[in-house]
Amino acid sequence: MIQTIRKAWGIPELRKKIIFTLLILLIFRIGNAITVPYINTTALKAQLDGMGTTYFGLLNAMSGGAFAMATVFALSIQPYINSSIIIQLLTVAIPALERLAKDGGEEGRKKIQSITRYATIAIAILQAVGYYFMMKRYSLLATGADGIWPALVIIVTLIAGSSFVMWMGEQVTEFGVGNGISIILFAGILSRVPSMISGMIDGMRTWSGIQNGTITQEGLASTYQSAGYSAALAQQQAENTIGSAIAPWGVILLIVGMLALIVFIVFINDAERRIPVQYAKRQVGRKMYGGQSTNLPMKVNMSGVLPIIFAQSIASLPITIWSFIGTPAEGTLSRTIYDAIDTKSILYMVVYFIMIIGFSYFYSSIQFNPVEIANNLKKQGGFIPGFRPGKPTVDFIKKVLNKITLFGAIYLGIVAICPLLVGKVISNSSVAIGGTSVIIVVGVALETVKALESQMLMRQYKGFLE
Repeated sequence: MIQTIRKAWGIPELRKKIIFTLLILLIFRIGNAITVPYINTTALKAQLDGMGTTYFGLLNAMSGGAFAMATVFALSIQPYINSSIIIQLLTVAIPALERLAKDGGEEGRKKIQSITRYATIAIAILQAVGYYFMMKRYSLLATGADGIWPALVIIVTLIAGSSFVMWMGEQVTEFGVGNGISIILFAGILSRVPSMISGMIDGMRTWSGIQNGTITQEGLASTYQSAGYSAALAQQQAENTIGSAIAPWGVILLIVGMLALIVFIVFINDAERRIPVQYAKRQVGRKMYGGQSTNLPMKVNMSGVLPIIFAQSIASLPITIWSFIGTPAEGTLSRTIYDAIDTKSILYMVVYFIMIIGFSYFYSSIQFNPVEIANNLKKQGGFIPGFRPGKPTVDFIKKVLNKITLFGAIYLGIVAICPLLVGKVISNSSVAIGGTSVIIVVGVALETVKALESQMLMRQYKGFLE
């Protein structure tokens, strides 16, 4: 990767693209440091620390921590991602959109892109309004910020920030390196690394203090309350601090596990099943065409990280809604149900794993149509050795697709569940969404390097002569 970037930097045109991309990322990071007015950011962060594995925790991870800091870019690129997924699903369900995508050419692509932008703004409006009411529900607004004007400022700022992030992503795609949306998502997640390291150090100090008896939950609650927190918020913050304690052996386990996870993801990311395809010879005039052999590549993980995002959003929805209502009291039936569906429970992990497998099959069926592939092969005079064109070819492709999808779904499930299990073992839930983040970071890094290599290959004819 470093070698590729160094070579790309030596090409003036690519150097300009890299500098432009870095400039956009700098603007993105500056926006993530500017907080929205009328919000008590300290209280908001304390509240979201206790909701780390809910849907809000996922939003916070995708925004690089900006969601918990209530910055201008708090919604980040998430509305655009949701909009793209919805439009992609509607393209399969609505024939008019499907025709526009397949037969519309460049004009059709622009129309779908325009629809995606409008949908992004609509989703950003919904999320911004929900964000405001969440802060109002938990009394996270600044003193005297209960009027219409503060509400309008908060909602409009968040919508404008999300729209600007979408525009920056499109600029990177057109004038920079790689996919701009993915690059911004990558930068947001990667920006959490320093805070993650400092969090580990603080966690080890807390663990050491608990072992020595110098740190207790009652003492922490008293300290937070004297610092201006309300009694309930001080108690919750004390619980979060105690819960963030991590033993030294837990840190070693995390580092080794993270490195192993990266190697595993890189291996699976490049894995594919290649179906051999043979093209029949045909004579056109005096020339003979065809007769060559090629293959039909099918990636093991063709759905990317989307099944994890879908599954986590839906599986964590009940506990997220319950968090709005309020945590039930200890010893009640409601608390038993609450603990059973909590994002750290075994039941949640089982449901989460099954939903990842289900969404993987759903998304692969949308992306890969065996009937269409078989018809295209037949039209072009191609066939799979050992299988007649038509239904036998469709059945064979379906059989291979089901096997590949099952393996890819299990892989995604393992990557998503392992951080949850590790967090349960070391009694620290802050690593719960680590698997999703690692898949995104590694995947975007590999895609960006491939984009650089392809652009270098286009500009250096030496690659075609060797």
